[in-house]
Amino acid sequence: MKNRTGLIIGFIVGLVGFLLMFKMLVLERIPREDELAPGAVVIVGIFAGVLFAFIGRFVQGRLEK
Repeated sequence: MKNRTGLIIGFIVGLVGFLLMFKMLVLERIPREDELAPGAVVIVGIFAGVLFAFIGRFVQGRLEK
């Protein structure tokens, strides 16, 4: 489990960071009557999480050397 710590933390940071930024930058500026595709937002959030997971894995590998 120790070798997956960077991967898991990176995924969580990427997903939560994207969703918070999306809420602050996009949802605040659109009227409540407009509909968004929530599935697309979640899928993009998961992609951001995966990207940060790879970054976290890379950083963890660099720090172990």
